[in-house]
Amino acid sequence: MLIQGQKFFTVVLIGAVFALAPHSGLSAPIQKLAFTGGPNGGTFQYFSNGIATRLSQLEEGLEVVNLPSAGSVENIRRINSGEADFGIAYSGDIYLARQGLLTNDQQKYQNVLALAYLYGAPVQLVVLADTPIESVYDLAGKKITVGGAGSGSAATAERFFTTLGLWDKLNIEYIGYSKAATALIERQIDAMWIMAGYPTAAVLQAAARQRVRLMDVWNPALESGFLKRFPFYSKITVSGKSYPNVSEPTASFQDSAIWVAGKQIDQNTVYAALSNIFAPDGLDYMAKVKKTAREMSIKTGMNGIVTPVHPGAKKFWRNRGLTISPGD
Repeated sequence: MLIQGQKFFTVVLIGAVFALAPHSGLSAPIQKLAFTGGPNGGTFQYFSNGIATRLSQLEEGLEVVNLPSAGSVENIRRINSGEADFGIAYSGDIYLARQGLLTNDQQKYQNVLALAYLYGAPVQLVVLADTPIESVYDLAGKKITVGGAGSGSAATAERFFTTLGLWDKLNIEYIGYSKAATALIERQIDAMWIMAGYPTAAVLQAAARQRVRLMDVWNPALESGFLKRFPFYSKITVSGKSYPNVSEPTASFQDSAIWVAGKQIDQNTVYAALSNIFAPDGLDYMAKVKKTAREMSIKTGMNGIVTPVHPGAKKFWRNRGLTISPGD
């Protein structure tokens, strides 16, 4: 009887050890993923940091590290190579990158798959209010910042000004938005080109110190044939009173900022991430991170996406009644 009792005790003890194992050092390893965002002061960085922080806090067994970046094009390259797992990129850059049509880059970046629409990113061409510059053509010979090298902002600027025959006539500076705002305030540059959700922190920074104006880029884009060459851009009006002392609405064009992932990320991880962020409390959280996130919703989840969608995202959006067409 004693031996039988010992056996019973041993079985109970082993069972207790396995029951406690998930809460001990025997727990599953943490999955670490990298989220590549954007420059300081840019909307990409707010979104990437917000999503990475929330997923790390609420998804068990997942740690997402936010990485600063020049922006859209750099993010596409990082994700395609496997250097990063999640990121944000403009729909147009993803479209061109898949076909090997990025400026001076014929590589086809086909490992980058769309997850969800985040927001529309309008071009904001900012000058000081007292400048004699009245149209984009007056920028010939002037100094202008276009965002960091490798950013979607810089890529769009090159497409736009090349179509207008101005690119080679501009003195281009590749610097981040915060530094560009400081340079404009101190009159070290003549104009600041930004592509980001508005109101943009860098424009607010400049407008707090100097009176600024936003310039019309929609009509030059329409008249030059730019929109026929790059049909993924759409019209938007940057509303008046978005910035201090700027009362008039400004016609512009925008691209769509898309949450993307590498094709190596498994479906369950993507599905869980989307379920977290697009839950009602997740959307409330993102709107507190950045007001621009108010555009995010289940209804708009597939807006602006013209390239293949990750299998995990297809499952998520289909389960919520959306039609998935790109690459389906």
